[in-house]
Amino acid sequence: MTEKLKEELRKAQEVLKKGGVILYPTDTVWGLGCDATNADAVKRIYGIKQREESKSLLILLDDIGKIASYAEVPEVAYQLLETADAPLTIIYPNARGLAPNLIGADKTIGIRITQEEFSKSLIYRFHKPIVSTSANVSGQPAPALYSEIRDEIKASVDYVVDYRREEREAHKPSGIIKLGLRGEVQIIRK
Repeated sequence: MTEKLKEELRKAQEVLKKGGVILYPTDTVWGLGCDATNADAVKRIYGIKQREESKSLLILLDDIGKIASYAEVPEVAYQLLETADAPLTIIYPNARGLAPNLIGADKTIGIRITQEEFSKSLIYRFHKPIVSTSANVSGQPAPALYSEIRDEIKASVDYVVDYRREEREAHKPSGIIKLGLRGEVQIIRK
């Protein structure tokens, strides 16, 4: 890991600890992120996105073993995660341990396990899940590259991570699957 990357991780972690919002690269698109246990920080992200709080956001974790701390994990989830060949967000039942305004009205939470170097390292060092939502106003296209993020989004956050900004290869949003308590599987986005 380079010194530059370590410094960016340190800066982003400090902002998260203070309840701030960051703009950061993930395993899919660039995201708006904050401490997933801080309701005020989550509220700020809803404001930046101009999104209704009834439309829940997802969280990133760095390890499959941590999912059970934040939701009930039907057995089929492990099979889906082990066989996924692309980033996969799973919506789990019985969410807990997170900011209340992050949890869906039906007590669900979307969780993705990131394998991307920056986001995975940040979550590991922060010791908490991080909100991840595309860096756009709701209803507008999700920016696939840093260069596509609108200036007003960049200006609305507390810190813009200086890592992977020059990439020219676009990443896609994750697939989304919703799981029920009895193993029901519903594909939301392929």
